[in-house]
Amino acid sequence: MQGTGTALAERPPLHGGEPAPRRREWLRSDRFWGWAAPALIAAVGGIFRLWGLGQVHKLIFDETYYVKEADSLLRYGVELGLRASLDPDEKKRNEVADRLFAAGNTNIHGPDPEFVVHPPVGKWMIAAGEWLFGPGSAWGWRISAAVVGTVSILMLGRIARRLFGSTLLGAVAALLLAVDGQELVHSRVSILDIFVMFWALAAFGCLLIDRDRTRARQATAAAVPDPGGGGVPAGPRRVAGLGRWSGPRWWRVGAVVCLALCTGVKWSGLYFAAVFLVMSVLWDCSARRAAGVRHWVVGGLLLDGVQALLTTLVVLPAVYLAGWAGWLHSDKGWGRHWAADNPATGGWRFVPDGLRGLWHYHHEMWVSASGITTPHDWQANPWAWTVLGRPTLFLNDITHSGQPGCDAATCNRMITDLGNPLIWWPGTLALGVLLYRWVLARDWRAGAALSGIAAGYLPWFQYQHRTIFEFYAVAFVPWVVLGITYCLGLLIGPADGDPERRRRRLAVAGAYVVLVVLVGWYFYPITAGDVIPGGDLVVRRWLTSWF
Repeated sequence: MQGTGTALAERPPLHGGEPAPRRREWLRSDRFWGWAAPALIAAVGGIFRLWGLGQVHKLIFDETYYVKEADSLLRYGVELGLRASLDPDEKKRNEVADRLFAAGNTNIHGPDPEFVVHPPVGKWMIAAGEWLFGPGSAWGWRISAAVVGTVSILMLGRIARRLFGSTLLGAVAALLLAVDGQELVHSRVSILDIFVMFWALAAFGCLLIDRDRTRARQATAAAVPDPGGGGVPAGPRRVAGLGRWSGPRWWRVGAVVCLALCTGVKWSGLYFAAVFLVMSVLWDCSARRAAGVRHWVVGGLLLDGVQALLTTLVVLPAVYLAGWAGWLHSDKGWGRHWAADNPATGGWRFVPDGLRGLWHYHHEMWVSASGITTPHDWQANPWAWTVLGRPTLFLNDITHSGQPGCDAATCNRMITDLGNPLIWWPGTLALGVLLYRWVLARDWRAGAALSGIAAGYLPWFQYQHRTIFEFYAVAFVPWVVLGITYCLGLLIGPADGDPERRRRRLAVAGAYVVLVVLVGWYFYPITAGDVIPGGDLVVRRWLTSWF
């Protein structure tokens, strides 16, 4: 994903790599390692995400909802409720269904539809793994999460390389994401938030490519000789006014598709759509300014912003609705007959019953999701998320000597949604650096790193009344990593700086990365669900609020 030509000329390597002419002979090698380094890191990260993926052979935490709903989608096209004959008590019925499903018995769904509060895309992704490996396989219901978690490492490495113009920093970003405990847990547990992260990151990557290509077009247009000027480059006279239309923006269309799929996993994807598309239009305005366009703000808003808005208004709803195809096609989904029982009046008569029913369903989903206020032992206020104040405990099974894997008096098999402290704690401090560099130094790369944090984190502060959890933060962990990577690039400094000082700073940055990897390894047993002695668990409890 390395930019070329004019698009990259305005973005020198953040870590101070050699200028392009000096390394022209190494260009082939640099391109190779630009792919090979993050791919190798992703492969190793994938091993740790796949190793023992099915060792906890039962539905844990919110898997009890999404895994069974995914199976219902696979079989019936919609989410159906559990058979009442499993147990008269609803809570016990769910426990019975969990045991049957883990044993390979998927005859758990009844004829009645189930009301759900999240769209189907993420559950369809889970269903793909269930279809591949068959019922009752923990690998089957978790493999999709493991795959997207692994691919995200590669994507972030390539994105960081394009963003910072540095193969080294691209590899660093991939490595940091690979050893973050929160991303690891979500890659090994089948709940929806890893898919939100994946599609948001894919959209971000598409917009970066779109940015580079758009800047190249604008710069090329500004340099075209004026036919009436004797071949003299156009200069200010050529680009006076609003500038040129940038042409079709297929990478932006791809980004909108990814954002629609992100929203089709959870509605929080809409925040990523809003922030990213505003950011993209600001990049368009900046491209026109760099090309010498006189009215670059108006030109960017009218020629690029309107196009972005129209693309979003057409593509995003269309792709989002496609995710509901099973519900629209079936007559068994929850609220599927609401429109027939409530005939339209006035201007609503021209809206198909299926769409009216889906709109009613969405209204009920919103009311239900907004009203989740029941206290939970592991709920966490957003203020505590970036400092790892209250990680979510997904599993804590206690075993004793003589049981499988336990050689001590008491052992624990724990899965806790604990991010790597040496990523999240410095990442919290890095927010101040990013704000300073974006607002005062006008470095767009700092703003790009902030964009994902703003979209994935800030909206949760408006839900102080709701029961919310720290594991939602996985949606923006790639941008926390980008923020740290950016700061490491500043630390290393430019290539034309004092060589001895630069070597020392490289050593400091390298030591930090090594420490992050060691801490990730240290906490791996309690994020991957390994059986460990109780004493080993205690020494990993750095804060009393962790578990």
